[in-house]
Amino acid sequence: MRVLPVGSTCWALALRFSSINVHRQHHIFFFEFLCTSRYTTVMDKIADIVTRGIVNVIPSKDKLEKLLRLDKKLNIYLGIDPTATRIHVGHAVTLRKLQAFSELGHNVTFLIGDFTALIGDTSDKDTERPVLTYEEIEENFKTYKKQAEKVLDFSKIKVVHNSTWLKPLKFEDIIKLCQNFSVGDFVGRELIKKRLEEGKKVGLHETLYPVMQGYDSFHLDTDVQIGGADQTFNMQAGRHLLKNMVNKESFVLVTDYLIGTDGRKMSKSWGNAIWLSDDPNDMFGKVMSLPDELIIQYFTLATTTPLNKISAYQTQLENDENPKNIKLDLANTLVRELHSESAAKKANDYFDKTFKQKNPEFEDTVMLSKESTLIHAVAEVLGSKSEAKRIISSGGVDLNGQREEDFKTILKNGDEVQIGKKIFKKIKINE
Repeated sequence: MRVLPVGSTCWALALRFSSINVHRQHHIFFFEFLCTSRYTTVMDKIADIVTRGIVNVIPSKDKLEKLLRLDKKLNIYLGIDPTATRIHVGHAVTLRKLQAFSELGHNVTFLIGDFTALIGDTSDKDTERPVLTYEEIEENFKTYKKQAEKVLDFSKIKVVHNSTWLKPLKFEDIIKLCQNFSVGDFVGRELIKKRLEEGKKVGLHETLYPVMQGYDSFHLDTDVQIGGADQTFNMQAGRHLLKNMVNKESFVLVTDYLIGTDGRKMSKSWGNAIWLSDDPNDMFGKVMSLPDELIIQYFTLATTTPLNKISAYQTQLENDENPKNIKLDLANTLVRELHSESAAKKANDYFDKTFKQKNPEFEDTVMLSKESTLIHAVAEVLGSKSEAKRIISSGGVDLNGQREEDFKTILKNGDEVQIGKKIFKKIKINE
């Protein structure tokens, strides 16, 4: 019997078929077809996991790909800190990788960093993060799982909170963990070095963040950790601990980051995000307001659009196709994947009616409590109070058809708020 290039399931069934005398050859060839088809699909998925939207694989892409082809269950995890109440589409890049590993049958964990959020990661920040309270963190992560469900199938994915193992650590445990790292490594990072050169405070507590994230990886006996490019140093800490403490080789899968609506990296704290919790109309409008040069990046990182189709879009753009037509496809695709087919159609119709026909409709509501001000409404929509202040003070908000720059304006039921060019909200006050 010919050797089949698949795992144990195909082997067992192939051996069973080989013992059947009647139509034996027919069965073997039929099963070879099934196994080879499965093999091709799995190999394609593996190739996609380690290449699409990936900027680095540590220690190497070839080693990880070889390990994934062994048909062995690996421990995979992704962590997100609840430093805001919502998850944005930039997180969907890593969430999709986690889901892909789950579909291949690996042991997959979605980690909510409720303890690491106390410090907050400053890897991509030029200032110290404010320290959050337990109450703020708890409020933030209440809906994290529900939001992530737009991408992840939690029936096969474990959810954990790192306070479970980080909070009980004793001071002597932390000292032992810190012995595995160098202060020089921490201060050598570009943004930390810049802050020190500019005389800005770098808190000693910040040096503990990569130690804690590294311990997450150790505690979960991680084979592969997934994270964005800004997380590379912290993820390397996990590799370092696993190697030092149990002599285990692990991998870091570094994803590219998505550019936000203002041209910077999409961030929970910069108000430039497309949120997974955005209603379909807002999501559609935000995509349509993106710069044309981001179309291909969003198709590649934020959707599951096949690469050959993305390549065709790229060719169309190079041949002077109107970018707006392709951006409409992008907006429809993203809303369809994160909401539904019917939601995408309604959002498309709303966009067409509101913007193409220059007839804005304030159909979507923002629920506020009594005595809420303009900044409360704008921050609720954008997910960032600082960004709300910026856009109001720069004249980017209209209230009932008039420019409004007073943060403290009290809103009433039925007020119409326009944020930028493409967000229209009607205020509803909870009595």
